[in-house]
Amino acid sequence: MSKIVLRGRKVVGGVAEGEAFVTRDTISGWGGIDSNTGTIIERRHEKAGQSFKDKILVFPGAKGSSGYSHFFHLARVAGASPKAMLFNKMTAKAALGAVVTRAPAMTDFDRDPLSLIEDGDWVKVDADQGVVEITKKAGSKPATPAE
Repeated sequence: MSKIVLRGRKVVGGVAEGEAFVTRDTISGWGGIDSNTGTIIERRHEKAGQSFKDKILVFPGAKGSSGYSHFFHLARVAGASPKAMLFNKMTAKAALGAVVTRAPAMTDFDRDPLSLIEDGDWVKVDADQGVVEITKKAGSKPATPAE
């Protein structure tokens, strides 16, 4: 198994590891997720019907109204939030959603996590150190020498 290391900026501190849940679609909190289950319910979303509960959520960022963070807070209260969040586009919505989830969160990576991480990869997020370690799942594309 190959391992890839990313470096980025801490949004919320902490360490977590788990299976990756990767989406290239932004996520809407209000009307986009079922906060009781962590399931994406937005009909046109590529991951509609799938849950990010207890996974490392890798996504471009947030979309929608300022109610976004409230639904991620409710997901945390219900025990349905992701273990950690990695996102590319830093916005007030994405940052506040990460803060209320209380899960380690990072952004501003040295390489695009969406091009390197796949569903099922094992991901360790050490937001305090600004490091993400990705262990590719068996049968996935190998890391290139530059990685």
